[in-house]
Order: sequence, then C-alpha cells, then structure tokens
Amino acid sequence: MTDMLLIALIAFLGAAAAGLLGALALRLFRHRSLVVSVTVVAAVAVTAMLAGTLAVAWAMFLSPHDLSVVTTVVAMAAVVSLATAVVLGRWMVARSRDLTMAARSFGDGGVFAAPAGPSTAELAALTRELAATSAKLDSSRERERALESSRRELVAWISHDLRTPLAGLRAMSEALEDGMAADSPRYLRQIRTEVERMNGMVGDLFELSRIHAGSLTLAPTRISVYDLVGDALAGADPLARELGVRLVGDRIDAVPVEVDSKEMSRVLGNLLVNAIRRTPADGTVAVAAHHFDGGVVLSVTDGCGGIPEEDLPRVFDTGWRGSDARTPPAGAGLGLAIVRGIVEAHEGRAAVRNVTGGCCFEVTLPAAA
Repeated sequence: MTDMLLIALIAFLGAAAAGLLGALALRLFRHRSLVVSVTVVAAVAVTAMLAGTLAVAWAMFLSPHDLSVVTTVVAMAAVVSLATAVVLGRWMVARSRDLTMAARSFGDGGVFAAPAGPSTAELAALTRELAATSAKLDSSRERERALESSRRELVAWISHDLRTPLAGLRAMSEALEDGMAADSPRYLRQIRTEVERMNGMVGDLFELSRIHAGSLTLAPTRISVYDLVGDALAGADPLARELGVRLVGDRIDAVPVEVDSKEMSRVLGNLLVNAIRRTPADGTVAVAAHHFDGGVVLSVTDGCGGIPEEDLPRVFDTGWRGSDARTPPAGAGLGLAIVRGIVEAHEGRAAVRNVTGGCCFEVTLPAAA
C-alpha cells in the first residue's frame, strides 16, 4: 500500500510539473491561433503522462532497455496526439475563418450566408443565431426603408396641403384688402374654414411628433367603454348627418377600461371620421365593443368597399391615404398613424381587416384591473 501511494505521489508530481508548464504556455499564447492552444493542451496531456511514467520508471529502477521501451512507446503516443491536435485545430480554425468571412459580409450590409460544410456544435449554434439576426435586421431594414419612403411622401403631401390653402388665403386676403371681394362674408367664412383645416393638420403633426418622440404623456382613468363610445358617436353624428351616413352603436358592452379618455376619444374620433368619409351616402358605420379574457375590443366597421390586400399592412403607416388624392377628404395621412401610436402607448394594438362591403378597424385594450 505504501509503495502504491509513493508511486501515485511521484506520478502526480511529474504530471503537476507538466501541467504548470502547460498553464504558463497557454497564458503566453492566449492571443494566438486556436491551433496553438489545442496543440498546447495535447502537449500538456502527453507530457504529463510521459513525466509521470518516467518518474515512476526511474523510481522503480528499470533497466536501460525497459526504460527506453517505455520512453519510445510514450513518444509515439505523443507524436500521434500532437498530430491529431494540429489537424483538429486547423479544421476548427478553417470553420471559424469561414464563419468570420460570412459575418463580415453580413456586417457590411449584406445578407448572412451560412458557410457550407460541417462544424462543431458551438459554431453551428453561432451560425444559426447569426442567420436569425440577419433575418431580423433585413426585416428591420425593409421596415426602415418603408418608413423613410412614407416620411418623404408625408413631407411632399404636407407641403402641398399647406401650400394650397395658403395660396387661397393669400388670394382672398388680397381681394378683401383691395376691395375686390363681392361677397365679403363668404370670403371670411372660407378663410375661417381653411384656417381650421390648417390648424387641424398642424395639431396632427404635433401629436404624431410627440408619439414618435416617446413624449406622449397619458393620464389614465377608469371609464366605461359605453360612455367612451357614446361620447365619440355624439361627436361624429353631425358629420354623419351631413354626409347621409347612419351611425349604429347598439352592441356596446358596459365594461371598464383604464385609459386616457382624451386620447382614446381622439382614437375613436379618427376612426369614425375616416369611416364616415369613406362610406357612401345611405351607408352604415357600426361601432361595437365586447369583452374577452384579458381585454376589450372596440371595432368600427364601414362600407368603404374594402382595402386592397397589398395595402392592408400599410394602413397605419405615416402618410398612407388609401388613394393618390391630395384634397379632402383624403387628409394628410396622419389619422391612422396617430391611432396606432396612442393605442400602443396604452399597451394595446390596432388592426384592420376586410369584411363584406367594407373594412373593420379593431382596437384591443387591456381590461381594467
């Protein structure tokens, strides 16, 4: 038993000395290629075995012949181990280099193309993550391009929409100033109408800028959906009567919600005004609200005839109008973007879908606690 403990101690001391040298080598070469690190690890394993074996062999007083045999066997094992380590390290470096080149092209704005050929589980996992990130970034770039295009269109349309009433205001004011206006009250009424229209556009731009800047401050209060929808219907009723559109709101669940009543009134008002203006005379705009587990759904259904399927994803984008018209009732294309911004600020979501004869805008809000 004592001999075995002595042999174990001698072997451990020899292997420990090799391990310490290997740790020092790894520290010195920690910034070098993976081939060097793998080779050092293999060399440490072989050297530890060789040092322990030779230390025990010397302690056992083996004959020179037996000692040379043991040394030769261990040396051959060391050669094979080191060769295997070098081959493995070079293969891993090659796979890593391929992944680096693929990631570099991905970083330069291209699409990540996973390198062909087998790789280790870790490199394969990294490849999958890079491919997933590439797909997300590509989607984000597409979204950013679409938003930038919408912003450019919005600037062009807003410039046109502001220039037109300004030109009219200038002409009417000059006519009034020169005494050339035959019907001064009519000119004044028209000036007031144009000023109110411009004021509405500026207000929409200010609201949208607050939403995009994240500075929209909400003051939520507990309110019944029935009261919220009732106020919105009352506000939209004069426009509906003027255009000959029927408003229907007989499917309203009286459930409470925690919302900013002023902002949500704006949401419902924008949806109702859009629906009324897009619905033909003698058509119907229906408002409904129902409760489900975890939330409340408010819906506004019109008779616009539906929205082309390719335009449905863009309905809530800034500047989208649904037509190329630049005159009322087309508007500036801000109303639905404001709707989405306010609803998302309430941790809800806005959606639209086609129904028979028109489309249905749905606003989903969390239920009150």
